[in-house]
Amino acid sequence: MTFAIAFPMIDPIAVELGPIAIRWYALAYIVGLVGGWQYIKFLTKSFPGQITHEQVDDFLFWATIGVVLGGRTGYVLFYNFDYFNQNPMAILQVWKGGMSFHGGFLGVVVAAILFCKKHKLPMLSFGDLLACGAPIGLFFGRIANFANAELFGRETDVAWGVIFPNGGPNPRHPSQIYEALMEGLILFIVLFILSRRERLRQSPGLFMGVFIAGYGIARSIVEMVRQPDVQIGYLSGGSTMGQWLSVPMIIIGVGFIIYALRHQNIDGQNKKGTERA
Repeated sequence: MTFAIAFPMIDPIAVELGPIAIRWYALAYIVGLVGGWQYIKFLTKSFPGQITHEQVDDFLFWATIGVVLGGRTGYVLFYNFDYFNQNPMAILQVWKGGMSFHGGFLGVVVAAILFCKKHKLPMLSFGDLLACGAPIGLFFGRIANFANAELFGRETDVAWGVIFPNGGPNPRHPSQIYEALMEGLILFIVLFILSRRERLRQSPGLFMGVFIAGYGIARSIVEMVRQPDVQIGYLSGGSTMGQWLSVPMIIIGVGFIIYALRHQNIDGQNKKGTERA
């Protein structure tokens, strides 16, 4: 007999005050955004670009709009266009789940570009700061997916398999937890360790590249055990939509890393040459 863990009975509503109901799903996103925001403020004193706490405070609103609009738009366009095309009012029901990271990522990128242009901030340095804080939001976002019993994994016989509501009678990989650990905790630790090195902090674009490529790699790995969206299923060669959307991220991330390291070396050589002169 296969051992399985029953999905915990989680009330989707965390706090209810009269007509106001705050769901765990929304609370997780709030905690992730606020946590990332505070961590980014902490890092501003050690990263180049002279970015102030006040500017980070101002960007929180922009980031929230980018995450929500981009995440929902990405899910509608990439994962379930036919359904939402027939049920347009369902697009507004974000509390039921259905957010695309890739869409949310593009939403924040657009918000960051517009914000940097408005305030005349160095885009790569600002992007590095955002990259260091992003895994915090990802961690709590994936916990929200688990609490919502959505985006679960494929059937499995591992000891930690979970029987999800609407997931059938057989245990499945808790892929949301895998993603919380890989895209959130592990990626945060990697970026934290790198951020402790002054030389790397002086390479604008490096942390952005590590985050973008790191997420793409982590997502591609987890997709091997994550159940594809039923309306899409498997694509060519048994791949999934998540993997296809992650490939460009890996390529772009590696490009940013190479660019940052090359420019770092050039700056270092120029500085040494000036000292000798």
